[in-house]
Amino acid sequence: MPLFFKISLFFFYFFFVISSSPLEYNHPLESLALFELTQVTNIVKNSYFPLNVTFHYVGLNEPNKQLVLSWLSSTHHPALPREAIVITRIDQKTHEIIVDLSSVSILSDKIYNGHGYPMLTLQEQTAADELPLSYPPFISSIKKRRLKLKEVVCQGFAVGWYGEKRKSTNRMVKVMCYYLDGTVNLYMRPIEGITITVLLDQMTIASYIDRLIVPVPKANGTDYMGSKRRRSSHESNSIKIVQPDGPSFTLDNGNTVWWGDWKFHVAYDMRAGMIISLASIFDAEKEEFRSVMYRGFVSEVFVPYIDLTEEWYYRTYFDAGEYGFGLCAVELEASKDCPENAKFIDGYFISQDGTPGKMPNVICIFERYAGDIMWRHTELAIPGKVIRKVRPEVSLVVRMVSTVGNYDYITDYEFKQSGTIKVTVGLTGLLEVRGSIYTHNDQIKEEVYGTLIAENTLGAYHDHFFTYHLDLDIDGHENSFVKNNLKTRRVVNKSSPRKSYWAVVSETAETESDARIQLGSSRGALEMVVVNPNKKTEVGNEIGYCLIPGGSATNPLLSDDDYPQIRGGFTKYNVWVTPYNKSEKWAGGLYTDQSHGDDTLAMWSLRDREIKNKDIVLWYTFGVHHVPKQEDFPIMPTLSTGFELKPTNFFQHNPVL
Repeated sequence: MPLFFKISLFFFYFFFVISSSPLEYNHPLESLALFELTQVTNIVKNSYFPLNVTFHYVGLNEPNKQLVLSWLSSTHHPALPREAIVITRIDQKTHEIIVDLSSVSILSDKIYNGHGYPMLTLQEQTAADELPLSYPPFISSIKKRRLKLKEVVCQGFAVGWYGEKRKSTNRMVKVMCYYLDGTVNLYMRPIEGITITVLLDQMTIASYIDRLIVPVPKANGTDYMGSKRRRSSHESNSIKIVQPDGPSFTLDNGNTVWWGDWKFHVAYDMRAGMIISLASIFDAEKEEFRSVMYRGFVSEVFVPYIDLTEEWYYRTYFDAGEYGFGLCAVELEASKDCPENAKFIDGYFISQDGTPGKMPNVICIFERYAGDIMWRHTELAIPGKVIRKVRPEVSLVVRMVSTVGNYDYITDYEFKQSGTIKVTVGLTGLLEVRGSIYTHNDQIKEEVYGTLIAENTLGAYHDHFFTYHLDLDIDGHENSFVKNNLKTRRVVNKSSPRKSYWAVVSETAETESDARIQLGSSRGALEMVVVNPNKKTEVGNEIGYCLIPGGSATNPLLSDDDYPQIRGGFTKYNVWVTPYNKSEKWAGGLYTDQSHGDDTLAMWSLRDREIKNKDIVLWYTFGVHHVPKQEDFPIMPTLSTGFELKPTNFFQHNPVL
């Protein structure tokens, strides 16, 4: 680095960083603050001046796990190194840069030459969306359809990979356009038959195809704003959440949450969105906090559409790796997205040009009571007495909403007093529909890859697969994965009037291949438990936490050799278990856009590493095969799915007596 820039960086660091922020950090896993993002921008830009640098991802390069655990057990909490991982494009090459914020220096810079590209930026997506509006062939196509150009809105989509050999500079999107003219529900009015390919690094239209004209669905009936909807006589009165004494949880400056017996940390990331770390629960009998989960977050969201037409076949999205699940997070509204008793956390990100930005109120935290029962019993067997005891279910919810194009994903972590962590994803928003010549189902005599949900409107079949990275540390980081198979057995030797019973047959996974599970693929029931084999309860059971699927844990229906499924091979199994590796965070690979599936969870796991009594990570995939219904038009009621992590012989008895 030239001496001039070193001196400049020193003065920047001294006057801006030291004068405006403490050198002690409250938490080693805290997201990068606004001033730290400014540091990152200046360090990287000055180091590569005069080259043009575009920023695609900036996040905390978390300290080594042992350092964090040592920090956690220390009474002094010394400041740990603060580092950022920065994914940039410089001179049309992808760089993975590690920045040391303490020494104001670049620790490493790796140029990536493999398949795939970084996340798309919001700025380049916006620029690509605007190109068609001044492109003469497109303007002619709009006139040919007798549409108004001023009512046209365009949106770019990741192109995937279908066996093509592309140059390393061919970052691209395909742009599709929609028509407003009487509605804000643009997704219900697609302009079909046009394919526009935009090269992102050059920001030029590389190809333009207008192959057919399809009627644009009408605007009538697409409104969801409420002004034209007839009020139902059965609509509910307003509900108010009141906590006269204030909330029962506390949120410190480092975003550590204390509630009941729970303690955990909340952070925001441009790619993952909400991250829950260092979740532990206080055991009153042991008089200590016991660890449950070191780190949990959405690793990938795979959404393949099942439409083979020219304008649709490539729509097989990786919402986290291509668009950024956190980058697409939206501001939450009190009394609407979250109850009025919620507290909010802001998120910070870096724009394409390096400008730091703030996302206000991107995460909310609130207590919930919906009239549910935690436990109860009415005893009538004691003569002359009726004994009744009821405990209401009050829980703590941490929520983020990510709007990726047409879909809104509501992601919740719900902490319960019983020690359970319930994870829920709610799907709502707008369907992605294809314009069609059909106005009635009886007219359809061909494969249309969807449901006719309104006149000239086909709701496309598609899937949603959510893959969670769950680094469970059950009362310590040396854990094992146990499959408890519930198997039917026949009664022998006439030892009972019964003919059959079932028994639990336990199997501890030795290696990664032993742990892979496709739920629903075999007869019988199955319990999946992460245990600490080094610790047992007083009666001798291994302590653990059980993974409980919520509803159906959907398996992919695409063939293994189909290109989207090659890239999304991590969805083939619902459950994977890998040894902890700090670099293995993203199930779809670090560079997901146009990836070839050669850097995914499915590929890492082929090493078949040992996982018994190791520091392990549980990966869980659940999903939805979405066959659109007319009730999904013009806007979808929320469809929820998820899973639970439930204590299994973790406590000596019910912890909420």
